[in-house]
Amino acid sequence: MFSTTANKIFAEVIDTYHIINTVDQSFTNPYDKDSQLLEHLLYRKCWIDTVQWHYEDIIRDPNIDPVAALTLKRKIDASNQDRTDMVEYIDSYFLEKYKDAKANENATINTESPAWGVDRLSILALKVYHMHEEATRENASEAHRNACQTKLDILLEQRVDLSTAIDQLLADISEGRKYMKVYKQMKMYNDDELNPVLRGEK
Repeated sequence: MFSTTANKIFAEVIDTYHIINTVDQSFTNPYDKDSQLLEHLLYRKCWIDTVQWHYEDIIRDPNIDPVAALTLKRKIDASNQDRTDMVEYIDSYFLEKYKDAKANENATINTESPAWGVDRLSILALKVYHMHEEATRENASEAHRNACQTKLDILLEQRVDLSTAIDQLLADISEGRKYMKVYKQMKMYNDDELNPVLRGEK
């Protein structure tokens, strides 16, 4: 099943990141782009999400230097763009994979594309990892650990449900019960012509 592969790779990414556990560490993708394209895309997607997760922690430091905060905000903006680009790459993979699938007469479109479901699954893997850390943190109170364990149980259930839903969506697309229709991102705030501030208007 697709979700089994995705969840395995996401766990691999997160574990690898936390060996060094710093946002400025070098990135190496262990999956070959030509022979393991899907795995390559999933690994890159979760790495972007993992680094951004820690960016978001750092920028919430109440004592952060304002100049450093602005620099970090630019990095978060760039990371968000990379994240949405990767969603499009993953959807392109699925579009190619299912290009010969014939939609049934009564086929319907889903509320989100498969890759946006994958995006949520990647973020969920990060929530599970860090909530597990809190649920087992030895210097935390028992009440804190118990509360976090309750949240972790819910996150684990959510991951099962989301994984099942993604696998079902892909099966539906493959068998013609659903069809894919992907809209490219039309972000305006990064565009020199669409953002009035960037084109010099006040």
